[in-house]
Amino acid sequence: MQKTKSFVHLKMNLFWSRATIRQLQWLVWVAVYFIIFFSFLPMDGPVEAAIFTLINTIFYALIIYGNISFLFPRFYERGKYVQYTVYVFMLLLTAGVLRGFLSMNIYNHYFAPTPEAITSKTLLNFIIPGVLIYMLSFIFRIAMAYFKIKQQAEDILVQKSQAELNLLKSQVQPHFLFNTLNNIYYEAYREAPRTARLIERLSDIMRYFVDESPRDEVSLATEIQFLENYIALEKIRIRHDIDLNFIHHFNPDVRIPPMLLMTFVENVFKHGIDKSSSDNRVEIALTQQDRHLIFQTKNRIHDKTGAGEPSGFGIENLRKRLSLLYGTNFELNIEDSDGFFTALLSVPLL
Repeated sequence: MQKTKSFVHLKMNLFWSRATIRQLQWLVWVAVYFIIFFSFLPMDGPVEAAIFTLINTIFYALIIYGNISFLFPRFYERGKYVQYTVYVFMLLLTAGVLRGFLSMNIYNHYFAPTPEAITSKTLLNFIIPGVLIYMLSFIFRIAMAYFKIKQQAEDILVQKSQAELNLLKSQVQPHFLFNTLNNIYYEAYREAPRTARLIERLSDIMRYFVDESPRDEVSLATEIQFLENYIALEKIRIRHDIDLNFIHHFNPDVRIPPMLLMTFVENVFKHGIDKSSSDNRVEIALTQQDRHLIFQTKNRIHDKTGAGEPSGFGIENLRKRLSLLYGTNFELNIEDSDGFFTALLSVPLL
């Protein structure tokens, strides 16, 4: 018995959570119809009760939807209060008179032992209940708005759950690759420790992209480690040794937006290195001064690489990002002189 109740409760919950606003309105009107029908049934019999219940339900719906779907949004919500009041009065009067004439004519023609006269008092009895229905229309409107908001909230939760599921799915392949790289690292370590170390750096870089780059902030130590891994992997692609000096002095507790310094280092290897030359000199410095972080790259200009100034949109995109992060409270300078290309970035530490 308890299992049956639980199953019924579950089915009802599923219905209410999946029902649309239109379906719920139909359900409400069906319920209203049967409530009125069973209230008429003892006095009028099934046929008469069914007919007059249908007439009353139609006119009740006319008043409710006429108000909440047409008059209220088009007049009251736009500040046309006098027009709204006049039209509501006309709606109630018209609906009451039409319902009175229709009901009395059907009653006199099919059900009355002796026809009854249609008087002003008779019609007034059909108009006055319309005022109560008009007042109930606001409760109906609030209920619809509540259900719509509730449905939107449920949709947002479903979308959030789906997004979290997709995120978990998207992390499966990278973590599989991390584990595979770790296995390769241990195999390579026996034969070629230097290759194993490069595999480890590649794994760290990929983990940074997956775990750290989506965050709003990362520790400066993590960012430096990422840059050092990137530099080590870039150096193996160059035939000759590079005279590269990376100096950094900073507080390990400092946090900055991720990938903030990467553009400069990437441009050094993309535009500031002549792979066929043995004369490649690069200086990278990161210092902390007066609550500001100062990052500078300097590389020799080669004839093959032109002025050494990076092409593309890397620096421009970085400038836009800095504007979003710091407004005008940052410094970004790029210049070439004395055979060297220099890029300097200074940002405040919050």
